[in-house]
Amino acid sequence: MRDASLSFLKSILDAPSPSGFEQPVQRLWAAYVREFADKVTTDSHGNTIGVVNPGGSPRVMLAGHADEIGFMVKYIDDKGFLAFAAIGGHDTAIIPGRRVVVHTREGKVDGVIGKRAIHLLTAKERESPETNIEKFWIDIGAKDKDEAKGLVEIGDPVTYLEGFKELRNGLATSRAIDDKIGSFMVAETLRALAENRSGLKAAVYGVSTVQEEIGLRGATTSAFGVNPDVGVAIDVTHGTDSPDMDKRKAGEVTLGDGPTLSRGANFNHIVFDRLVAAAKDNDLPYQVEGAPRGTGTDANAIQLTRAGVATGLMGVPLRYMHTPVEVMALSDVENGVKILANFCSGLTSDVSFSLE
Repeated sequence: MRDASLSFLKSILDAPSPSGFEQPVQRLWAAYVREFADKVTTDSHGNTIGVVNPGGSPRVMLAGHADEIGFMVKYIDDKGFLAFAAIGGHDTAIIPGRRVVVHTREGKVDGVIGKRAIHLLTAKERESPETNIEKFWIDIGAKDKDEAKGLVEIGDPVTYLEGFKELRNGLATSRAIDDKIGSFMVAETLRALAENRSGLKAAVYGVSTVQEEIGLRGATTSAFGVNPDVGVAIDVTHGTDSPDMDKRKAGEVTLGDGPTLSRGANFNHIVFDRLVAAAKDNDLPYQVEGAPRGTGTDANAIQLTRAGVATGLMGVPLRYMHTPVEVMALSDVENGVKILANFCSGLTSDVSFSLE
């Protein structure tokens, strides 16, 4: 991965973006994409949209969501401890014992998520670990309620502290790879198309969407506004190459073997076939993932926009989804961008996606 792209990836993974509070990432995304896109806009919902070749046909929408799971301050007790609620879906068993950051109007406030120490639990409590988020709290080191209220407000978003770190064999870990990696790949695809635009016939709208983790909200509104002929969502998918994974249920998905292309009810067969061809014709690795019903991704919202959109889905294989230590293969990201760019470059106004 080129240095400028890796630096951009690190910056958006580090920036906070719990659902509804995506602006720090969106500002970085917009600044990066303005260097090569014909136009960049942000709507009232917070979706940020970059366009390459806006006068072309067909209209293509690429979507990756910028929001991450997180927490929100709900209450401050008399001793200055913060009660909090989840933003998005969490494995509550792994929440306590983590370092966090409260993102306030005035800047960052460091804290930790606390619970009763194991020494103070009864034998029965040790056998059944507490998973009720209301039993945990955030400790920012405040001496009392007044000091805490001078630092944080009700409604402030909270994220885990963990950031980007490269591991061995081309793997990397971070919080919030789900799905800032999709947002990153949308930006990188726009860059690739802008640098080789001479043969591009399609108008390509790259959207860094918001609020996916709480109901595909940004994709719903942005797809209505873009009004695409064809859409591809880029998200993460479960890598099944780690222990305790049942491939009979989750399929066979291996980190480093290429991005997944989903096949099923949520997806237009012609879009799927053209994505496969964009990989095969350029000797790029890919994996097929079966999806027998609507998916919990932006692809679902795009497909059901207006009178319906021909839709596809690309997934980045990911271990430990919705934890602070998600793991991916950087090669899957780079190959995914190449497939998307090839797919978009191969579209012309006479391509039909009608399933006759």
